[in-house]
Amino acid sequence: MNGQNRSDLNIGSRVKIVLKADQSTGKLTEGIVERILTKSSFHPHGIKVKLTDGQVGRVKEII
Repeated sequence: MNGQNRSDLNIGSRVKIVLKADQSTGKLTEGIVERILTKSSFHPHGIKVKLTDGQVGRVKEII
């Protein structure tokens, strides 16, 4: 799954996100979802989440 639909995500999901600083390179960071920050049900660039380690980014892949 590509992480554009909020309904596909749950707290505790293992995901790969792109951090704001890594948007130009597309480098992905893996982690566990602590909070879902995007309120809308869909976002074309990926739902924004906060990982358990505190990093924030947009979901590119749900593992």
